Amino acid sequence: MRIGIDVGGTNTDAVLMDGQSVLAAVKTATTRDVTSGITTALAELQRQRAFDPVLVDAVMIGTTHFINALIEADRLAPTAAVRLGLPATASLPPMVDWPERLVTAISGRAYLCHGGHEFDGRHISELREDEIRQVAEDLHRHGIRSVAISSVFSPVNAEFEQRAADILSEQLPGLAVSLSAEVGRMGLLERENATIINASLRELATQIVDGLAASLEGAGIHAPLYLSQNDGTLMDVDFARRYPVATFASGPTNSMRGAAFLSGVETCAVVDVGGTTSDIGLLRHGFPREATTEVSVAGIRTNFRMPDVLSLGIGGGSRVREEDGTVTVGPDSVGYRLAEEGLVFGGSTLTATDVAVAAGRAAIGDPGAVRKLDPSLVRAALERIARDIADTIERIRTSPDPLPVVAVGGGSILLPDEFGGSGPVHRPEHFAVANAIGAAIAQIGGEVDRIFPVEPGQRQAVLDDAKQEAVDRAIASGAKPGSVRVVEVDEVPLAYLPGNATRIRVKAVGDLRLEAGRG
Repeated sequence: MRIGIDVGGTNTDAVLMDGQSVLAAVKTATTRDVTSGITTALAELQRQRAFDPVLVDAVMIGTTHFINALIEADRLAPTAAVRLGLPATASLPPMVDWPERLVTAISGRAYLCHGGHEFDGRHISELREDEIRQVAEDLHRHGIRSVAISSVFSPVNAEFEQRAADILSEQLPGLAVSLSAEVGRMGLLERENATIINASLRELATQIVDGLAASLEGAGIHAPLYLSQNDGTLMDVDFARRYPVATFASGPTNSMRGAAFLSGVETCAVVDVGGTTSDIGLLRHGFPREATTEVSVAGIRTNFRMPDVLSLGIGGGSRVREEDGTVTVGPDSVGYRLAEEGLVFGGSTLTATDVAVAAGRAAIGDPGAVRKLDPSLVRAALERIARDIADTIERIRTSPDPLPVVAVGGGSILLPDEFGGSGPVHRPEHFAVANAIGAAIAQIGGEVDRIFPVEPGQRQAVLDDAKQEAVDRAIASGAKPGSVRVVEVDEVPLAYLPGNATRIRVKAVGDLRLEAGRG
């Protein structure tokens, strides 16, 4: 058996699964500290379907802990950025375009040192170890506990990043070190930003992972714990402690993967309507389409793996207003206070959920509380929701071909039964907890993304090598060897670089390899 848990801004959902079957599913309110909400969800699962904790093979959790900490500039560690690239790169120092409040929150210090590579692995300049030792002394003086090291073209050659990390670790035992070659993709500034964010979250990651593990222990569950990543795959707790930034978009990703599993439709638009927002994304072959350009997180440009998801401020808790004959829905929401403030729950705020109950789309709370709502207001609110969602679906299309729509999330009761250009809306069983199901069924992944010189006649050999490397990385991360398959291959010739340079990205996924005696 597996347990999947997804922590959203409004609800914490949990499912108990045995193979492909959902044995129990619960939806509880997210708590401010999140961890106690997980404890409550586990207790609710046990009440709904009693199970022996010893029989649980693994627990998968998708959490909002880390992205919330960044957005709120809360609980971030004192962090420094060390960039290896002089004499190049000096005109744009690290964190040059960061919001000032976040720079202040991490006590952001930046150091420019010699090093770096060209695209083909040649040195821009040699690494000066004396510079790195001077940086270590300054870090110690200023009480910096975490550092992000970035080097020009480190995805091609990470030797300077690794050597700098070794020196800093020797000089400052206990320093948390994050390397950009392990966090981001091609593109120095965006990769560096992602690495600085990761470094600032390292201390919190240890606290959160330990807290989650304690929640499971308290429930008598001693199975391995995994966290969901942005790309729909899993990471173990040791990886999560080192790379918390990889969890940022796990919520929408889990919902999309759960939608594919529940509906059996692997290429479609997924509309996940929660309590606060609606996330709309495109599934290709069962995995979310990834953003191909930079992604802004809390006002910071990054380029780590993120699903290409568009968000709208429409959810079950969205406030509904009518002013001068115009009806608006959201973007503000009562969020997790819906059960207190919504009309059908005895509150005084008109929400999208109240509108759905008044229209007969849901049987929640006290229908009598919304019986006197003006039918024209109810109709206008639902039409507004449908129009905004339909417009967003059109924006994610990549072709004029019909695009099936799968609706999931507790708030999907707000959606119509059909969108004009996409046909009927699929609402699979257990749609309200698709996110937790997506966490429970997640697989292990491996990825290669770098620039290769492709000589004439060698293209297929280079691709085969990249594919094998991705497969090997998935197996090394914990995938069953026989289950790994390549799910995505992208190649982009880089005409502006010499030597037939081609950027190749390969992604492979496989089923989780559990310990002997489990599953």
